[in-house]
Amino acid sequence: MARVCYAEGSMATYVIGDIHGCYQTLQYLLEIVRFDPTQDELWLVGDLVNRGPNSLQVLRWAKTLGDRVICVLGNHDLHLLALNWGVLPHRKRQSLESVLIAPDHGELLEWLRSRPLIYVRDSRVLVHAGLLPQWSVSEALELSREVEEALRGDQFIPLLHASCRQKWPQWNDTLVGIPRLACILQVLTEIRTCTATGRLCHSFSGLPQEAPPDYLPWFAFPDRRSATASLYFGHWAALGVYRRPGVTALDAGCAWGGSLAVVRLEDGVAFESPNRDRPALPRRTFADRL
Repeated sequence: MARVCYAEGSMATYVIGDIHGCYQTLQYLLEIVRFDPTQDELWLVGDLVNRGPNSLQVLRWAKTLGDRVICVLGNHDLHLLALNWGVLPHRKRQSLESVLIAPDHGELLEWLRSRPLIYVRDSRVLVHAGLLPQWSVSEALELSREVEEALRGDQFIPLLHASCRQKWPQWNDTLVGIPRLACILQVLTEIRTCTATGRLCHSFSGLPQEAPPDYLPWFAFPDRRSATASLYFGHWAALGVYRRPGVTALDAGCAWGGSLAVVRLEDGVAFESPNRDRPALPRRTFADRL
């Protein structure tokens, strides 16, 4: 792939798909677009860690960029937090071991814990997985702030327990307390398909046309209330790089040996880098394993 840069001297904003610890691929992709940390900005769709071999390097890199990087939390980032705080059992030799034993792991994970779940600028929305069709962007942002406050406060551990150990299938505005927060958290970080009433299918990760009866991709409902915004998300590797008006999906399966994708907001140009951190797997293979 040719090295391509934006107009010289102009700031560029790049949205990057799920990195999953693929640090070498990430750095190569940044070389392709000639990312300039002194003036350009990166938006990361979450899942910085896990699966790939270099989660620690990715976290350190992201943290050092300061306000040049906007990153939302993904489900694998939450998995790392749950491991560190004892919510999930820690097994040695897993891909996150290097993070958990690093001398600076406390500082890195506090930084990760403080990331938002949604980022909105003008009509553009960054989220890891997606929104329920019945949520407007403003409603989703308000709900995300409820969860962010809990993640940064005294409800952090109970919320991780509830979200990691139980699946909350359907949102209901009458929910209160930890169940309410866990349901919101799972929508924002795990949704792929749902019903018209907002019931999630947590077990499905395949191709959209293979979704269970009555389930559609969350963005496919014609009366979706966030349809006036442009949403950028990852999480769905089987979907791959997918673009339609108002929707850009950027998980190209880098964690499974696929590629890492990026889109430049100023002109909509997209780039991909083949995985440089692990051998490639057939696309159908990694889709089946998600």
